Formats: sequence, structure tokens, C-alpha cells
Amino acid sequence: QVQLVESGGGLVQAGGSLTLSCAASGNIFAINEMAWYRQAPGKESEELVASITTGGKTDYASSVKGRFTASRDNAKNTVYLQMNSLKPEDTAVYRCNMEVKRHALSHTWFAYWGQGTQVTVSS
Repeated sequence: QVQLVESGGGLVQAGGSLTLSCAASGNIFAINEMAWYRQAPGKESEELVASITTGGKTDYASSVKGRFTASRDNAKNTVYLQMNSLKPEDTAVYRCNMEVKRHALSHTWFAYWGQGTQVTVSS
């Protein structure tokens, strides 16, 4: 089985910064796509950034572009989300998503989700 564990959430004042981490462990042969999502109370889930690559161009949601930066460490099976200039409207549960191949001979990629970490930005 594969588990994704997020960390780094918390309470921060507006204008502050936080860095989220999401580490995958378990039966992993390879990880393809990595992404971050968030869901605020009463709102639908929002994709913040997908197709996070190493050194490549990554597209961000307009709501976080220029403030958030995603990166990945393939050796650690970990994806990060550096969040700067945080605003109260960034308050949400943040979740990571990874596309994992569990065996070398498998042709199947499975999608896994982290449990979510709460980010609260006070005004």
C-alpha cells in the first residue's frame, strides 16, 4: 500500500509564509504526476498546481500564481508547496495528490491522496 503524509500546516498571519510537505511511502516503484489541491469551507476543491516537475515549467491557479511555488524531491518521494504573502482567503485544507506505479512490470498508475493539512490565515 502507499501512504501520503502531509505536514507544515498551521496558523499564520496575513502576509506570512508556510511550507507544506507531502511525503509518499510504501510500495512505490515510480511517481509520475504530483499536485496540490485545497478546499475551503463551503467551497469546491480547487486545483492549485499540477504536473509538478523538476526544473520545468509548472502552471498555477491564478489565485496563487506568483505567491506559491511547488517543487519535488524525487529521491525522497516528496512534494513541497512554498506559500508566501498568505491571505485570509488562502484558509483551507490543503491536500496533495500523486500518481504512483507500484511495480516495475505494472502498467497501472494509481492516484493517492494525502489526509489534508489545515492552513489558517488570520487577518
